[in-house]
Amino acid sequence: MSVARELYRLQEVDQELESDEQTYKRISSQIGESEAVTTARNRLNSERQNLEEISHQQHTVEWEIEDISAKLTKVEEELYSGRTTSPKELTGLQQEIDSLKAKRSKLEDQVLELMEKVELSTANVTSLDTELKRLEAEWENQQKEMSAELKELEAAISGLKNRRESLVAEIDPQLIEVYNELKKQRGTSVARVEQGICRGCRISLPVTELQRVRSGELVRCSSCGRILFLA
Repeated sequence: MSVARELYRLQEVDQELESDEQTYKRISSQIGESEAVTTARNRLNSERQNLEEISHQQHTVEWEIEDISAKLTKVEEELYSGRTTSPKELTGLQQEIDSLKAKRSKLEDQVLELMEKVELSTANVTSLDTELKRLEAEWENQQKEMSAELKELEAAISGLKNRRESLVAEIDPQLIEVYNELKKQRGTSVARVEQGICRGCRISLPVTELQRVRSGELVRCSSCGRILFLA
């Protein structure tokens, strides 16, 4: 096997290894809590807190209504008991009754509004809870799939590294240095030759250069400097 072919095979392994390592890094970064799940959980907690506050307001107003109703009962009882005969006191009792009824009516309107808000918030909590459970189940499945994929990638990366070591061991260390330097400079070190063209820089090769490649010599492209490989 020609040295150029060996270097080309090394390049193929390196490219596959780099691709798998990038994929592994990308998937690893996605392991853990999902942003969508976190957002959904925060929205649910916020709505639950809102529901709790509205419910507390409703109960507070209902207690106020009970207190006013109890006072109203006592005042009405005093008004109609016959114990009070003074016109001025009777007028005062009636005014107090009217005031209490007005306050109670206003509070009852508030309760109705709060009940509507409680109903709406309760529906929102149910909806958000359902959505959170759906997202959690979906994310859990994705986590299992990604964990399985990571294990496959670990095995593939390990195999590629072993294969790379075997290839490097068969190549002259000085050529490996040239290969690594070209890789750093050009991204790829070895370029295929197709129809007399260097696929690295897409420039036609001089006839003499092409003949040397065909004869099996280790030739670098006079344009881009890459090692030429004729399949």
